[in-house]
Amino acid sequence: MEQAKITYEQLLSENSELKLQLEEANDSIDAIRSGQVDALIVKNSDGSQVYTLKTADQTYRVFIQKMNEGAVTINREGLILYSNSRFANMVKMPLEKTIGLVFNDFIAPSSIETYDNLIANAWEEDCKEEIELLDADNQSIPCLLSCNTLELDEGVALSLILTDLTLLKETENQLRIKNLQLAAAHLQTEKLNNELEDIVKERTNELFVSREHFKYLANNIPQLTWTNLPNGQINYFNQQWYTYTGLSLEETQQFGWRNILHPDDISSTSEQFTAGLQSGVTFEIENRYKRQSDDSYRWHLNRAVPLRNENGEIAYWLGTATDIEDQKKEMEKRDEFIGIASHELKTPLTSLKGYLQLITSYKKESIPPVVVQYINKANKALSKLQLLINDLLDVSKIKAGKMEYEFINVNITLLIKTCIENAEHIYPENTFINEDGHNYVVNGNAERLEQVLMNLLNNAVKYSQENKTIIVKTSAQNGWVRVTVIDFGIGLSEDQKEKIFERFYRVEDKKYMTSGLGMGLYISAGIIQNHNGRIGVDGELKKGARFYFELPLIE
Repeated sequence: MEQAKITYEQLLSENSELKLQLEEANDSIDAIRSGQVDALIVKNSDGSQVYTLKTADQTYRVFIQKMNEGAVTINREGLILYSNSRFANMVKMPLEKTIGLVFNDFIAPSSIETYDNLIANAWEEDCKEEIELLDADNQSIPCLLSCNTLELDEGVALSLILTDLTLLKETENQLRIKNLQLAAAHLQTEKLNNELEDIVKERTNELFVSREHFKYLANNIPQLTWTNLPNGQINYFNQQWYTYTGLSLEETQQFGWRNILHPDDISSTSEQFTAGLQSGVTFEIENRYKRQSDDSYRWHLNRAVPLRNENGEIAYWLGTATDIEDQKKEMEKRDEFIGIASHELKTPLTSLKGYLQLITSYKKESIPPVVVQYINKANKALSKLQLLINDLLDVSKIKAGKMEYEFINVNITLLIKTCIENAEHIYPENTFINEDGHNYVVNGNAERLEQVLMNLLNNAVKYSQENKTIIVKTSAQNGWVRVTVIDFGIGLSEDQKEKIFERFYRVEDKKYMTSGLGMGLYISAGIIQNHNGRIGVDGELKKGARFYFELPLIE
């Protein structure tokens, strides 16, 4: 029991002594760090030894302490004589515990050989090398270790400056990754560029073939052919153009083509060409071009079609001019023949009609009923024939510009009423609705305007054999009166609406077999034109048609 008590007292004494030594060591370290002392006492196997820095002063110590790099001083045995706070932070240890430790313990196994070689050389000359430290958590820290010798009173020591390369290594690693990504992107870009070059070459070759193909076709067709930009500037003519006109591309650019147009056609062609450029609608007109070989003007049908890109924008126009001089002459001969034939047919027709009237009025003896029936049928056939001959005469007059008649004030409202009464008598199976407005008065020829309206009513009946309702609507706006004939028949397609007023054009439908030469609407258009009016049509296929004409009102 006494022995245990003595041992416990001894332990208490030793513990107190150790506490005092620890406090003295901490005080010494704080004094060294703050520059209050210039020497360090280290106990070893030979006893206590004092180490003094030759140039130690407070400024130097403060500088070392404030460094961003770790600073350590070791002796030849590798014992740490001094350490700043940065090094302690790097290895994650309290500063007071780093002093007196062997520096080799902080070296990573992978850097031991490099470190030993570096320290061996450092005692002879200043040197530096990259190594890896291990912190208290056994984590690797890449560092640049710079070695310099220091002369102490007790001998030479090594000053080690450790620059943490962690951020630098991470940056280098990121840079290396970025470089690899950049190299991969470069390879991908180069691949895409090569593919793009191949595509461009292929497309260029296709364009070249397409262009040469177009030129070959354009140069081997009889039409004059050209292309022009959206602003109207012509950038290509085919060979036929140069042969026909004798002009070069430069001479015909910037609307130089006007120089070969017939003087009477310049104004109308220029106006329609400009309107086509602005509206983007197909341009079409008949005009005369001067032929270089004999200085003669020949009629041509001009068409220019806009070609659009994938965005719907006009890329360029493709135009053709087809020589229709021979067709024009044939049409003139036909018109001349029609005029002559109509006049020649009118005389015997009148005589024939007179003879039939004489037979009908014969009183000496009764005419058998069957003969009367034949006479009535003959009169109806003669009436139809007379209408056709009158239409042919009207066409001849329109073409010759001789459609002249007396103009007076005409009450359109009364004219429509008369026409509807006639239509109800001729077509009793149909229903005619007069949606009239006020008493509209125009300056015109009542007989010809009645001819126009009756023609529209006849067509409405002819092409509306299921729904037999016909509406005549009258309205006025901005000094014009509009008369519209509405039916609910077969209607018109877009293509038919563009051609419906052409001479001899007829709307064909397999379901409805209709008679006529297709001249009624052509004549009607000519009559309305002579009245300074407008005529047109609206409607859709299978949904009926709305034919209308407009005339200026008398104020």
